[in-house]
Amino acid sequence: MTADDVAVAEQISDEAFHAVDLATARVGDPAPQRRAPERSQRWAARTRRLVEVDPGGCWVAEDDSGVLGFATSMVREQLWLLATYALRPEAQGRGIGRMLLDRVEEYGARCPRAMLSASEDPKALRRYHAAGFALHPQLVFRGRPDRSEIPAGLGVREATDDDLGWMDDLDRRLRGGPHGPDHVALAAMASPLALRDRSGYAYAGPDATYVVAAQTPDGARRLLWEALARAGESFEIPHVTTANSWAVDVAMAARLAMSTRGYLAVRGMAPPAPYVHNGSLL
Repeated sequence: MTADDVAVAEQISDEAFHAVDLATARVGDPAPQRRAPERSQRWAARTRRLVEVDPGGCWVAEDDSGVLGFATSMVREQLWLLATYALRPEAQGRGIGRMLLDRVEEYGARCPRAMLSASEDPKALRRYHAAGFALHPQLVFRGRPDRSEIPAGLGVREATDDDLGWMDDLDRRLRGGPHGPDHVALAAMASPLALRDRSGYAYAGPDATYVVAAQTPDGARRLLWEALARAGESFEIPHVTTANSWAVDVAMAARLAMSTRGYLAVRGMAPPAPYVHNGSLL
């Protein structure tokens, strides 16, 4: 994959994931929407950076008609991560997806740990299961936060570049590899927060959490409460696995509505905790 492929890859992924969202939408869920222009721009910027930092982990499949599908992945020390994987509808059922996954998995072959966030696409889930991944359902919480339960003295401040070293050390402990160069993309999506005692951090925007990581469940709770204190009128906490009941406690106290969406797929490791992962940068 090259930087010239990013625009068409963004289009393919938007179409593919929107089709999955339409096919798997449940009564009561928000109506599936295509990516807004701002999100498309962030997606493209994030993917261009992956192509630059992890060129061996980013591949496209093409024929005379153009790009049929793609997969992007990254290696962060002991951890291989699949960022995005999508095919055009006409490319499905031809073995192209399997070839793409084989290529990106070769890139992470030396890594003892692997992780990806999967949609509810049955075909993709079967591929991940066949590749040895354990699939853990994810919870998502949405709604207007009730701030009446926010505790006092959360001990949270804005994070700075001086915090990145210990943040990466915490990532190593929780998931087996740092975010490293991915902090740039995360900071472009949301504000970085840190516990004053340097025992946890988060990326949180006015609309959602993007990462929450801490040494203890109590620290993770304080970070999540701070995110809710800064939230807009509507907020989402996605990618919560059952290993992170502390997040369920906070979301329920804030009176957010709970549902399920997608899976965290892990190989050679348990779901990280206390940790709420990012969908693509995990």
